[in-house]
Parts: sequence; structure tokens; C-alpha cells
Amino acid sequence: MDNIRIVLADDHVLVRDGIKSLLEEQPDMEVVAEASDGKEAIGILEKDLPDLLIVDIRMPEMNGIEVVKKIRDNKWDVKTLVLSMHDSEEYVVQSVQAGADGYLLKGSSKDEFLKALHKVASGGKYFSGDISAILINNFTDGKPVEKEKKQEDPFNLTKREKQILKLVLQGKSNKEIGNELEISKRTAEVHRFNLMKKLDVKNLIELTNKAREYQLA
Repeated sequence: MDNIRIVLADDHVLVRDGIKSLLEEQPDMEVVAEASDGKEAIGILEKDLPDLLIVDIRMPEMNGIEVVKKIRDNKWDVKTLVLSMHDSEEYVVQSVQAGADGYLLKGSSKDEFLKALHKVASGGKYFSGDISAILINNFTDGKPVEKEKKQEDPFNLTKREKQILKLVLQGKSNKEIGNELEISKRTAEVHRFNLMKKLDVKNLIELTNKAREYQLA
């Protein structure tokens, strides 16, 4: 059986190097090219189609979702796995609607990552546990579920950020939040930091007042 020919698209060199190092250890996988942004990835695909594209979402020039959509629109025979640090509902749904064959978080284990690559390369779909739950909530028989319009959130908080906000307002520590949501303490810290930054607050009192003002929790 021929090797799975893979292109890596991520604007972080260290991430690409880490993935490439892992894949080079696999007897049936081969990294044939790398791209640091979406536009460069499309340029590579226009010259020689690989079997699989591993693509990050947030990249300069052209983001990962736009790249996946371009592949679908051009009807290129390339499988796509979105590898992202973001588990927000918006990113997941947009990726699937664009035509992604899989969506995996960068914090996933080595075994799950390789399992996802093999599944997608063989023509299947792969979405990690948290991502699957989002898809179930948003799609029925492959079609988007129509949802009632909620009160507009001026801060565009993700579903995960709203969960974090609720727990922060309950006085939970990063470790307690991590345990409750089954994420690492470090991931909880990052979510809390992003939350404070989005709401433009500096402490828990300001966060509580703003959350009440905009009925966020």
C-alpha cells in the first residue's frame, strides 16, 4: 500500500515541526509539503494534490476554513483534517459546513491523532468527543438545525467561554474548572484569560458586574 501523502498547513513552525517529526516515525505516512498560511497551501494543492491536508484554522492570508471550502468548491480529491486549539461551536460548525472530513483539538493524544489521520485518509470522518457533541447539537441527518434566535451577545462568547464564565462567577479555581469540564488546568487558565480580555475587565468584581449587565450568565 502506498504511503499517505500529507501536506501540513500551520503558521507556527514549531507546531509543523512537531507534527512532521511524529509523522516521519510512521511507516505509512509521508509529509510532502508544508505551508505557513492558507494562500501558500492552495498554491501547493494547485501543483500536486496530496492524499490529506492537515490545516489549522487561524492562519494569515487565508484561514483554514476558507482553504477547506476552496478544496470543496474546486472538487479536489483531497481529504481534510482541521487541527485546532479552538473547540468553539462556531469554528466546528463552520468547518463541517465548509466540507472538513475531520476536526481534532491540538491537545489530543498521539494515538488519537494517528487514529484520526488513518480514518480520514481512508475516506471516513473523525471528530473528537467534545466536537461530536457540538455536531449532534447542530446537525440532523447532515443538515443544520434551525435554532431560535437568542439575545444578542455583544462579546461573541463561545459556548466554552460561557461555561467558564458561569464557573468563574461561582468562585471556582482554574483547577476546579478544569476538573469539572475535563480539561487541563492550563487550558482553563487560557479560557479565563481570553474571557477577561473579551469583556475588557481586570478582576472578578468587574467581570461579575459586566456579566450581570449584559445577562451573560
